[in-house]
Amino acid sequence: MRAIRRKLRDERGFNLIELMIVIAIIALLIAVGGIGWSAMIRSGNETAAAQTLDRLKVYQAQYAAGNKGKFATFDELVAKGLLDEGFKGETPTVNGYVYKLTIEQPSGSKPGFFSVTATRRSRKVSGRPAVSTTTRTQH
Repeated sequence: MRAIRRKLRDERGFNLIELMIVIAIIALLIAVGGIGWSAMIRSGNETAAAQTLDRLKVYQAQYAAGNKGKFATFDELVAKGLLDEGFKGETPTVNGYVYKLTIEQPSGSKPGFFSVTATRRSRKVSGRPAVSTTTRTQH
């Protein structure tokens, strides 16, 4: 009877090494999942930026058709209800992308032109915002 009690006393619970191994495995899974999650978010934001550039191209064509070939600013597109409030201003930042719109209105001999660029804004490095060089432009 004493032998059975001694055996049960030695086998109950986990020892420290087993607990540390389980915690290390869980930490590794969390780290790998976090990297995958951030890559998925970044990819989704890039896709959204590309789709926004395509929509801006269509919106500018619609606006120019109804305004004698003149192109709209971000504020004018927001006022028309084509873009949401996040696009107000000269260089709005939406979903981590900074949008810049350059417009040349038509003159007597020259047609109008617009260029819109979405630049991915990366995290701050050493207290300063860093901007990546990846851009997309639509004309």
